Amino acid sequence: MTSIVETSSAAGSEDAPGRLHDPSVRGFASDNYSGVHPEILTALAAANGGHQVSYGEDEYTERLQQVFESHFGTGIEIFPVFNGTGANVLSLQSLLPRWGAVICAATAHINMDENGAPERIGGIKLLQVLTPDGKLTPELIDQEAWGWGDEHRAQPLAVSITQTTELGTCYTPDEVRAIADHVHAKSMKLHMDGARLANAAAHLDVPFREFTRDAGVDILTFGGTKNGLLFGEVVVALNPEAAHGLKYLRKMNMQLASKMRFLSAQFIALLEGGLWLRSAAHANAMARKLRDAVEEIDGVDPTQETQSNGVFAILPEGVADRLRSSFRFYDWNEAAREVRWMCSFDTSEADVDAFVAAIRRELAIG
Repeated sequence: MTSIVETSSAAGSEDAPGRLHDPSVRGFASDNYSGVHPEILTALAAANGGHQVSYGEDEYTERLQQVFESHFGTGIEIFPVFNGTGANVLSLQSLLPRWGAVICAATAHINMDENGAPERIGGIKLLQVLTPDGKLTPELIDQEAWGWGDEHRAQPLAVSITQTTELGTCYTPDEVRAIADHVHAKSMKLHMDGARLANAAAHLDVPFREFTRDAGVDILTFGGTKNGLLFGEVVVALNPEAAHGLKYLRKMNMQLASKMRFLSAQFIALLEGGLWLRSAAHANAMARKLRDAVEEIDGVDPTQETQSNGVFAILPEGVADRLRSSFRFYDWNEAAREVRWMCSFDTSEADVDAFVAAIRRELAIG
């Protein structure tokens, strides 16, 4: 169902040539539902016009390397790509031989939401571990970190963690370091799916580097789309010696953009100033506001800590479906009646207030 609620916060509600949607419609289904941040659109327009060398040999992509170095240090390599699934598959392929396997949380995006792409496109066996909060630990990793030299078992040679996790929880720098030290001691490598990395940095109030490169992460998927970009993610080889063939794998995986300047221009606008932090911190704050409000409502049972821009909760029977007639959102665990509510860079306090009021109304009806 599509949200039909109008809020006073909606911007750009006036008619526009070619517009097919109502921009006053709001929802809490995904941070991918939001539009493009105006500063990103400005950057795309500025990058237009004239000719630039294609396939990444342009001035914007050269500048983007410097911008990423300002956040992560020198000696890294960056590879802009189209989307998060492609970035994850590309990253993991570069870490592994054909017989390699990846240990991940059962709730990981690479396991639950990428339609078998790591297996089918990457040829990578995923070894899943159940977690209570979406976070791996050295002890949990050891449930699948075994069998080296056994020709009957896919070899566990890498671990993938998500920051923030699919359950909205956040690894601390010390937790990442403990995992990195543990897997490196076993001659394994560490990948971080950072689709919401900016939300993690905003929550932790530390620089990106503190919980990635300095904590021992070998390769990173840096997310942009969930933080106001039109499209695009960046694979960041934080330890280039651990990753092999990224230049070739990107093309083989159909992730090499011909007009790469438009990918790079977006990330420059996001990262060169403070836009990344402003957008992520705002989304986190709106999720916190929503969490604080629903905690005071009888019948709503939050299930995870709110450490980023998502709120997870269990609702009474039938309430979620009635709510979705006004605001779109997704079930997380339908059998348990657990739902997920996501906030975005453009979620307003008025949006949250309207949603909370709708929750109260539906619970009163129930």
